[in-house]
Amino acid sequence: MNNYQRIKPRKPEGIENKRAFLIGSGIASLAAAEYLMRDGQMQGNQITIFEQGNISGGALDGAGDPEHGFVARGGREMEAHYECLWDLYREVPSLEEEGRSVLDEFREINEIDPNFSKVRVIYNRGEKHRRTDLGLHEKNVHELTKLILAREEDLGRQTVEEYFDASFFETDMWLYWRSMFAFETWHSLVEMKRYMQRFIHLLPGMSTMRDLLFTKYNQYDSLVLPLKKHLESKGVNFVFNTTVTDLDFDIAEGQKTVTAIHLDKEGKAETITITADDLVFFTNGSMTENSSLGDMDHAPTLDRSEGAVWALWKKIAAKDAAFGKPDVFCNDIDKTKWESFTITARGSRFRTLLETFAEREFLPHRTATGGIITIRDSNWLMSVTVNRQPQYKNQPADTTVAWAYALFPDNKGDFIGKNMSECTGRELLQELLYHLGIEENEMQAYLDECIVIPAMMPYITSQFMPRVKGDRPEVIPEGSVNLAFVGQFCEIEDDCVFTVEYSVRSAIMAVYGLLNLEKPVPEIYPSQYDIRVLATAVKTMKSDDEGILKKMAESLLKRKLSHTRFADLL
Repeated sequence: MNNYQRIKPRKPEGIENKRAFLIGSGIASLAAAEYLMRDGQMQGNQITIFEQGNISGGALDGAGDPEHGFVARGGREMEAHYECLWDLYREVPSLEEEGRSVLDEFREINEIDPNFSKVRVIYNRGEKHRRTDLGLHEKNVHELTKLILAREEDLGRQTVEEYFDASFFETDMWLYWRSMFAFETWHSLVEMKRYMQRFIHLLPGMSTMRDLLFTKYNQYDSLVLPLKKHLESKGVNFVFNTTVTDLDFDIAEGQKTVTAIHLDKEGKAETITITADDLVFFTNGSMTENSSLGDMDHAPTLDRSEGAVWALWKKIAAKDAAFGKPDVFCNDIDKTKWESFTITARGSRFRTLLETFAEREFLPHRTATGGIITIRDSNWLMSVTVNRQPQYKNQPADTTVAWAYALFPDNKGDFIGKNMSECTGRELLQELLYHLGIEENEMQAYLDECIVIPAMMPYITSQFMPRVKGDRPEVIPEGSVNLAFVGQFCEIEDDCVFTVEYSVRSAIMAVYGLLNLEKPVPEIYPSQYDIRVLATAVKTMKSDDEGILKKMAESLLKRKLSHTRFADLL
């Protein structure tokens, strides 16, 4: 969105007579509520958000205390061209500084303290991997180039492993890629193509994560809480411990209209009658549905039940083909799960150990590890990170909070002879310490100072499952009068799931579409079409041992510049 398009839309006719009901309180719903008020000029008291749990934020979490340990199921890597996310937060007030926005404080801390990873990969119980190129061979580059230029409809439900030569999976690029984005070989090739296109401007910094941005605190305190408090101050209604169990529709003559919302409110059934003037926003699907936590002495359980969010989407999908195919994403938990764990470490022992690998002191509100450190030869493919400390506002100065995750929870550990999914928090920490070079007789001292909370997430990469057009509903399905889908499981052309940006973009599209606002949605940053980005890639990648990435960039440049006035540049 350029400045010419950054307008205040006219007030929609009849907006004062409309009500908005949002199912789920993740970032997509919170963003939709904000844009209903900001650009739709709806009053906050006309907006109701239903949440089956007792806290908002969805996958953006962060909680705990020093005594029992802190926990976050996941983390968020962001970048400067999340155009929708930054548009949202430029008008959300900071909770720390009066008169400033969340975007103001976020940008300031990342400008003052830019991210940079000094050690991205380790192996052999603590040796640091110093190579910075991506280790690609000619065949790999050819495959990547073909992938970027391919049409999505020609790729179908093809998986990553079905497309690439086996040599690709031995490269540093694949190691960086899979650990940074949580990609598996059985995931969607279309989604990998989208990531390649969408984030090609980040490729030169993949080994150092130098272009990534991180919040000051955990994602709940830094992103969710300011937005929630802002919405509450405007009168938005939050209804917790309430599950939406079904939607009724009038489907006739090509139109689809929600006519009722059925609720289970703390065990009591209720029904809300919906008119064609009302608006319904549904976050269909959930990455963190049925998550479970363990502790130092207990492994988390794997909950294979369907879950309320998936059950609701299945009910709705059965009523019209335009509402998507949830089974594509939620019916193979063994391919969509992984496990993380949060470490709360008192004293300096564990912090000093990780400072050694980060090659920097963990100063207050400054970059620590600079992103994940991946253990290349871990049988679980484990990664660990320390974000800016403190990560929690109630975190004592003598306490360090680290986060780790692994992509293969059903593999046996290299030190602990058990599957990761069977391990207690104590055993997870022992496995990590082993890979950090700590001997068995030294581990108890670390265990005595740490609290470890594991988190099992059955659906955490369900959005990456192979799919084709129609498996995900459009944000506003054809013929929909008053229903929009938001979140990670609706269809947005060219954008990438497993990002906060995707959820916020879906919210803006939903609000602008249902209210027929003339304001355009911020465009996806067009780096794949930017000659400057491609030229920079050529320059940056000259250090590649075989000049392969240079050839890849030149190939893309020639494709873009052929038959143009710039063709002679090459």
